[in-house]
Amino acid sequence: MDLEIDIEDPWPTGDWPELAERAAAALAQIAPELANPRLSVSLLFTSDEEIHALNREWRERDKPTNVLSFPMLERRALLALGPDGPPELLGDVALAHETCAREAADKGVALEDHAAHLIVHGLLHLAGHDHELGEAEAATMEALETKALAQMGVADPYGDSEAI
Repeated sequence: MDLEIDIEDPWPTGDWPELAERAAAALAQIAPELANPRLSVSLLFTSDEEIHALNREWRERDKPTNVLSFPMLERRALLALGPDGPPELLGDVALAHETCAREAADKGVALEDHAAHLIVHGLLHLAGHDHELGEAEAATMEALETKALAQMGVADPYGDSEAI
């Protein structure tokens, strides 16, 4: 998977592209459909203000959130996608700094670990997973997230039973 990464203020200096690449690589080992070399994803590290605007425009929710995902392929098409051919845009993921930082502080985890979790979570949404479809799908997403994060050395984000 090819990641196109854009980092805006107020994200602090850090190796966010390397973190995103590690998260995508760990997830590709757990969810093989995401290992397809034809896939590309746009990943935006931005502000609560920008996420709020995107959430209002595209989701009709007038508030900021931690992560937004905008899939471009249906899951069926993703699963049928062969390894040869032109690049395919899987979709866009955007993370809101202020919300991510506040949640990380509330959970007592490093911002980098929480951002890794949200990247994995957003990529799973692009792959067609949706925790809002019921308990079974939420459990599937949580298990995939936990396994991918464990490969990165990140603790189980659901140890406290809070969902994203």
